[in-house]
Amino acid sequence: MIRRIALASALAVAAIAAPAIAAGPFDAAVGGAWRSPANKARDAYRHPAQTLKFLGVKPGQTVVEISPGGGWYTEILAPAMKGNGKYVAGLANPLASVNAAKSVENFKTKFGDKAIYGDIGIGMFGKTAEGGVADIVEPGSADVVLTFRNVHNWHMSSFDQEAFNAFFKALKPGGTLGVVEHRLPESRPDADMKTSGYMKVSYVKMLAAKAGFKLVGESAVNANPKDKANYPKGVWTLPPNFAEGETDKAKYAAVGESDRMTLKFMKP
Repeated sequence: MIRRIALASALAVAAIAAPAIAAGPFDAAVGGAWRSPANKARDAYRHPAQTLKFLGVKPGQTVVEISPGGGWYTEILAPAMKGNGKYVAGLANPLASVNAAKSVENFKTKFGDKAIYGDIGIGMFGKTAEGGVADIVEPGSADVVLTFRNVHNWHMSSFDQEAFNAFFKALKPGGTLGVVEHRLPESRPDADMKTSGYMKVSYVKMLAAKAGFKLVGESAVNANPKDKANYPKGVWTLPPNFAEGETDKAKYAAVGESDRMTLKFMKP
């Protein structure tokens, strides 16, 4: 009995003395009060802290996010980089169209609170009249370039290779390109990449290799084996879009968000 008490006491002391597990650099931002409940609910599918850790993103870097859309990741990245590094949003050229100009202004307004987001840098990204992509930031100035669920858009607009070439140009030697994209099974026809919103891993790797990148890692952190990628209205059939409206909504909700590749490339 005495030995049991002594052992229990020793274990208790060891538990008290055990070092706490260090929080990741983005954990506080992921839990930030400025994030909407709807955005936080998607953490279960998008795994932001784990994704950014795998890609090696950390404060102190110059991080460029391409086409951030409504800023789902901006809400996490910008506050974490505030005062320690730089977050740059690669937005559409406001001179390209009225809608592009409105989009840029809306983004600036939404993330204009410097107390939360710091000084967000604005870079221009998009297809030029000549068919290429203009410099997003000063060439060789970025530590990390990130793109989340965008490659299909560039493929459908026929400038995916030019986009990857621009990412390569933006990065410093040794810099990282992180890609998260809806995954199309390799057995499916290539033509499906033009309509479904899903891309083949092999094709994305080819784009990166042709631009000069080296693949350094793959993660299953954003994988979803329930997603069969064969829906009436492509990936937009699944949440959060529910392109079919109320038709089979419960079925698609049970699938969850798309199955996604998570790839890490390096500029040699």
